[in-house]
Amino acid sequence: MELKGKPVDQGYRMPAEWEPHSQCWIGWPERPDNWRNNAVHAQDAYVNVATAISRFEPVTVCASSAQWNKARSMLPEHIRVVEMSMNDSWFRDTGPTFVIGNCEEKQNNKIAGIDWNFNGYGGLDGGCYIDWGQDLLIARKVLEIEKTPRFPHSMILEGGSIHVDGDGTCLTTEECLLNKNRNPDLTKEQIENELKSFLGVKKVIWLPRGLHGDDDTNGHIDNMCCFARPGVVLLSWTDDESDPQYERCMEAISVLTNTTDAKGRKFEIFKLHVPGPLYMTVEEAEGVSQDGDAKLRIPGTRLAASYVNFYIANGAIIAPQFGDKKWDTEALHVLSSAFPGYEVVGVEGCREIVLGGGNIHCITQQQPAAASALPN
Repeated sequence: MELKGKPVDQGYRMPAEWEPHSQCWIGWPERPDNWRNNAVHAQDAYVNVATAISRFEPVTVCASSAQWNKARSMLPEHIRVVEMSMNDSWFRDTGPTFVIGNCEEKQNNKIAGIDWNFNGYGGLDGGCYIDWGQDLLIARKVLEIEKTPRFPHSMILEGGSIHVDGDGTCLTTEECLLNKNRNPDLTKEQIENELKSFLGVKKVIWLPRGLHGDDDTNGHIDNMCCFARPGVVLLSWTDDESDPQYERCMEAISVLTNTTDAKGRKFEIFKLHVPGPLYMTVEEAEGVSQDGDAKLRIPGTRLAASYVNFYIANGAIIAPQFGDKKWDTEALHVLSSAFPGYEVVGVEGCREIVLGGGNIHCITQQQPAAASALPN
């Protein structure tokens, strides 16, 4: 069912990712021009992520008709596998952004989904692939399966470009949302107003840039910074002044320390040091087919690897591990400090996901549980 108007006017808001989930949605990788060796390594990594999340909440994996049998055979039986066509498997960006009835409103037991427009991360001006027609339908298909109302939107926006605290504040980057390859006809103020009216936020905090090397997404916020709870953020970090990431860290921390959230709170900042730096090997690049329309993978390319790109499940943090023992261990320690009371689960082999352009947060999309009705 298509809903007219703006979600905020009908009592909806985007909940924080730590609010209760009913399930998690994940796509299934297969395109050989983005995932090396016909995606066999990436599929193993996706299975590890889905299995880890399924310990804490239900998981649905969507796979194409050509891959359904393989996905079903590789995944644990308790994980639901449904058939769905797609161009690629980044459900954070192509799946719906779920919104729930605001607990202060009478419609507070309702759930709906925002179906943003999508252009393959920039269309013909620097996008990751040329054909994104099937990805345009993913959000609508998910909402049809769940019999959930849909708010359509014409603005180009990927879910990885926004983070909310559920208490009125949104984080994003100018590098992505103000990129000329997304919404060149909209001003910063107009984009901000759309975020407020569709996500139910009161304040948008703009970091200048995302993670160094995150060219695929033009600097998504979910590789750079996220909320741990209202007033608390985690920031991708490096102390190495010679690293190009260092300048981006300094820009971001300057913004965060000189602003407040929507409720006037100063931010507590946890620094999550980036791994490596990590670079694509010749073997990894040569495993990617050059016959399709996806972005070329070139040996020596800096990988946009970030520990901020984790998933918050019901009572758990599902965190990427890249094979960098020092920083893998440090990241789990920092996440445990930032999320007291949560079980922090490190998933090995996530280098395979970052080779394709993202990580755990990028491949997942949480479906919140509808809020309980207020007592009369």
